Amino acid sequence: MPREIAFHGIYMPTMTLMFFIAAGLAWALDRFLAGYDVYRFFWHPALLRLSLFVCLFGAMALTVYR
Repeated sequence: MPREIAFHGIYMPTMTLMFFIAAGLAWALDRFLAGYDVYRFFWHPALLRLSLFVCLFGAMALTVYR
């Protein structure tokens, strides 16, 4: 995958696209976990949501920038 993506004539880093994909995946997984009431087992649900996003984004970024 290229390190820059042309979007309507503007070059953007691939990380921008990865950010939006990871945010969408984290949102979908968050809805899934909230639907089954999994957050009641965690001390700080907001911290779990943030770490879920960071792990998804990091895993996706490592596939491109490795």
